[in-house]
Amino acid sequence: MSKVEDFLTKEEESAVVEAIRLAEKNTSGEIRVHIEKTTSIDAYDRAMEVFHELKMDETQLKNGVLIYLAVKDKNFVICGDKGINELVPADFWDCTRDAMVAQFKLGNYKQGLINGILNAGEQLQKYFPFEDDDTNEISNEISKG
Repeated sequence: MSKVEDFLTKEEESAVVEAIRLAEKNTSGEIRVHIEKTTSIDAYDRAMEVFHELKMDETQLKNGVLIYLAVKDKNFVICGDKGINELVPADFWDCTRDAMVAQFKLGNYKQGLINGILNAGEQLQKYFPFEDDDTNEISNEISKG
């Protein structure tokens, strides 16, 4: 599987977007998924480029999270903005990563993303709980490169 279009069906994409909506109901954090075929640079460096391109670093509380996937490379990165990184322990994303890897190894990409998104929302809730005046600052749609 190397084509971005083949990674998730339209129905699976809808389920992932719904998971983002559900996760963000409990946190002011903003979660986004970006999928592309491959990257010619280090996956983390590319994820940070995409993070800025998608304006994930422009949230009010600096609490954006990007789940970046390079499909052909079989690589993914979870990166959070500085508002998150300044508050959380170094291993903060390990449980989210592990939840995703367990499903990815089985070829369950949709479920891996959903598990990761819901786990990220749960983790973010501890540091960035949802407030009545919160607005959705970042689109929940999956972006593709």
